Amino acid sequence: MSIKVAPSILSADYLNLQGDVELVEAAGADMLHVDVMDGMFVPSISYGPGWVKALKQVTNLPLDVHLMVEEPERYVDEFAQAGSDIIGVQYEATQHIHRALQMIKNNDVKAEVVINPGTAVELIEPVLDMVDQVLIMTVNPGFGGQKFLPSMLKKIEKLAQIKRDNGYTFDIQIDGGANDETTKLAYDAGATVAVAGSYVYDKVDPAAKIARLKEVTAD
Repeated sequence: MSIKVAPSILSADYLNLQGDVELVEAAGADMLHVDVMDGMFVPSISYGPGWVKALKQVTNLPLDVHLMVEEPERYVDEFAQAGSDIIGVQYEATQHIHRALQMIKNNDVKAEVVINPGTAVELIEPVLDMVDQVLIMTVNPGFGGQKFLPSMLKKIEKLAQIKRDNGYTFDIQIDGGANDETTKLAYDAGATVAVAGSYVYDKVDPAAKIARLKEVTAD
């Protein structure tokens, strides 16, 4: 076993997006991470459901769609219908996290709950029985290229312990500052999926970067 790798198209070449997607798919990526940002929950603005629909036509990789938007339940149905395979909603962005996750499941899409660096794992315990993936942000969300926050390792360990104690099967994903060193640390702490943006798409050799992440986490 090794960590699953989810390249983030936020760091890809927008003018050659299909080529960049095909490149990481051929290189052994396990899913494609799509950061949706509304300019309110985070300062940046990015993709809408039309991007997800277009990506679905050019890749067989599962589309892991992270909604960094206020009141994500307003958009769940639209992104599900566009072809999302996983939809992640931020705990901090809604007063109705259970409802938002329930809406995702009702669309026959895998549900993910996401927490920021300042949010305690204990706050999402009431919904862990209904999710397929938990994303622990290892940087503050909204911008690529940030450094991994080492203090998040304890949070990963705590979540992994809760997962074991309850027999849960959800994936534990990290997002932010992933490279071969930080991904190995996160994997050892219990992470099973790593979102990698700038590390993969720095134009040196994306295929080698994906292979390296899998190599350093191989059991």
